[in-house]
Amino acid sequence: MNPHQWSTKHSTKYPNVIKHNQEQLQRTYKFRLCPNLEQSNKLQNTLNVCGWTYNKMIGFLKKNKDGYCTRNDLNYFLTELKEQKSWLYSYHSKMLQMISTQIDGAQKALLQLRKNGHNTGTIKFAKSDEFQVFTYNQSGFDITTHGNTDLLYLSKIGFVPIRIHRNIPQNIKQITITKSKSGKWHCSITYDVDTMLPKIDLTKSVGIDVGIRNFAYDSDGFVTPNPLNLKKMLRPLARAQRKISKRQNGSKNRKKGVRFYQIIHERIKKQTQGFSAQIINSLCKKIRYGICGKAAKIEHDKKPQLGKKYSGFWMGKFTNMLDYKCMLVEVPAKNTTIDCSRCGNAVPKSLAVRTHKCNMCGLVLDLDYNAAINILKKGLNVFNKLPQELREVTPVEIPKGSVKQEEDTGLSGRRSLKVIK
Repeated sequence: MNPHQWSTKHSTKYPNVIKHNQEQLQRTYKFRLCPNLEQSNKLQNTLNVCGWTYNKMIGFLKKNKDGYCTRNDLNYFLTELKEQKSWLYSYHSKMLQMISTQIDGAQKALLQLRKNGHNTGTIKFAKSDEFQVFTYNQSGFDITTHGNTDLLYLSKIGFVPIRIHRNIPQNIKQITITKSKSGKWHCSITYDVDTMLPKIDLTKSVGIDVGIRNFAYDSDGFVTPNPLNLKKMLRPLARAQRKISKRQNGSKNRKKGVRFYQIIHERIKKQTQGFSAQIINSLCKKIRYGICGKAAKIEHDKKPQLGKKYSGFWMGKFTNMLDYKCMLVEVPAKNTTIDCSRCGNAVPKSLAVRTHKCNMCGLVLDLDYNAAINILKKGLNVFNKLPQELREVTPVEIPKGSVKQEEDTGLSGRRSLKVIK
């Protein structure tokens, strides 16, 4: 599971709808580890052993005629491997068994993709610098305090200083240790929490249109421009790449240059993540349900001029973070920029035309604003089609046009739409 994300059991037929009862959720928080040189070497040694064990299991998997091994088969292979390599007993057994769980999950994901019609290959071996995570599940860890210092205890490794920025409950399920490309260590703590999910209130919903020019444009008229974090950092990236190209392959100076290059990319990632969090926090103060348009995949080969803007955009990450804060419903974004949000008339135009002008009702709006209102209407139609046990029969007046839209057009006598929630 990704850090800072909810996990819950949704309905299979209606995956974006949650039943109104008490649910058990899994919550994961990410904390920074501050190991010294000795502790960092122990963590790196454990990481290398996990990568070595992972490659051994992949080799065993490829030797199988069926090309598939269950989790139990991989654990039996791990037992035989320990008898051959006795030094594996120096590492936590449950941590090594989680590698077989990781491979089993990857196999099931590939099988599901093949059933959906995708062309998939096989699981590949991991390079020495690609394996960056290991997991302690159910046992082998503890969080204590020594004086003013918070410490994370890991079996077979020892105590590592950790920066605790929030309260952690006692029912911890697992701890995942990760190493970033820049060499920083982090700890993701997962635990279960019982919560009462809120009831659906469609009056606190808003449609959101995401794009390149505007990062987010909602149906209430609030617009957030694209920060273009990647484009602003192109000069430092080009400077770091020039330094790498001038240094000899395999030298220590080249490794230092590569690490500095990775630090710049990590900085861009944090800027985009922080920017997305600020927008989502401002949205969630006024809404409870977000309806977002599901955009189609962009082929960068056909539109290379948009590659840099899309690379620093994080559309998928933005929707995941928004779903963590409030309930998110994704609807197809097809024809949301073409159809008129007032009368429904189709007004064909290219994306280069940034203003919607309807020749039937005379509505003049920004293109993204018109799309956000259409996305809101599509989302409300999704709730109208729910079965009776997932909604309350209570009529609610939902305005067909927003307040800002009517102020801009000078219309009175606003029409409304009755929606059953």
